[in-house]
Amino acid sequence: MIFGTHRGRSRLSLSRFLGRRHRASGSRGPAAAQPVIAALVAFALIMVGWTFLPSGCATTPRAGEAAFVRKGDEIVVCGQYFHTGAPVVLWTDPAGYDAYRVERRFGPIEKSTWEFIAKDGTGPETPNRYSVRKAGLADDEIQRVRGGGWDLPLLQRQVDQFVLHYDVCGVSRQCFRVLHDMRGLSVHFMLDIDGTIYQTLDLKERAWHATSSNDRSIGIEIANMGAYASGEKNPFSRWYAIDENGPYITIPEDLGSGGVRTPSFVGRPDRPMLIAGQIQGRMLSQYDLTPQQYESLEKLTAALCAVFPNLRPDCPRDVAGNVITTKLDDASLKNYTGILGHFHVQDDKVDPGPALQWDRITRAAKRGAASAPR
Repeated sequence: MIFGTHRGRSRLSLSRFLGRRHRASGSRGPAAAQPVIAALVAFALIMVGWTFLPSGCATTPRAGEAAFVRKGDEIVVCGQYFHTGAPVVLWTDPAGYDAYRVERRFGPIEKSTWEFIAKDGTGPETPNRYSVRKAGLADDEIQRVRGGGWDLPLLQRQVDQFVLHYDVCGVSRQCFRVLHDMRGLSVHFMLDIDGTIYQTLDLKERAWHATSSNDRSIGIEIANMGAYASGEKNPFSRWYAIDENGPYITIPEDLGSGGVRTPSFVGRPDRPMLIAGQIQGRMLSQYDLTPQQYESLEKLTAALCAVFPNLRPDCPRDVAGNVITTKLDDASLKNYTGILGHFHVQDDKVDPGPALQWDRITRAAKRGAASAPR
């Protein structure tokens, strides 16, 4: 045996191996190069084969060794990681937002416990801000998943809608404070102005974000100050300023940095003007998302359509192919699968507003669906 790694095996040496081959050939001069080259190829093949042998310490995991090294673009679905290509912060990360916690995320720690909140009466009515997806499950399936026992095929059967919201909070940190600490609600994802995606729950959970669609949907809150009618009080002067390059986001001083992950980030709307359009029959104006938000939203939507085969890569459209800008009737909503806005679900909502570039999102979704493994 001419190779080995330890415990009495003779270690393979390139010089010894070439020496044996050269002596065996008995050649001198230019012709000697041929057996040397052949020997080099043989040596490389032996070493590659030895590296991938099933035995040996090189392939045996060590106790305490990290099982998986994240790249920072993964979302979690039924405990499994899936790449998106966008920056993702999970609820388990140091800078994440954890919707599983029952206490308040912000404020004095001594006043954050659920016991204090319940006694004080100033916060959510229940300790949990999410629940189990039960609609459409058989009794034995409900008994299994109530303990967390979801598998991916079962969740893929359940999820067929992706609901887009804007948060009217401006930044994701403030969005989580309002949803979790104040309103007792939840959403699977938040998308900050710099394009960072925050996942707050495993997608197997039933987040509380879109009433009748909660059992079957995934939700995302996009950091944006919203859409308003002419003459209606709006926050634009507080949240936007204009320079020679057009409007840019100005986070109010009382919010500090806003918790934006990118240092000194200056966000600008993708289109440098207020965008007007009708939602629920009302003419509204809104500043667009940032380019960074669009890039991340496109990648996330594409990934979701790849993971969930029942999530159709399109949005509600009329017979002419135009995006529907009103609530879907109950029968249409019940039968609808795909990407939709909060205003498609509830007639008292107008998010994600008239500025959202739906065709841009659905094109990315179609690419994701086409790339899904079959």
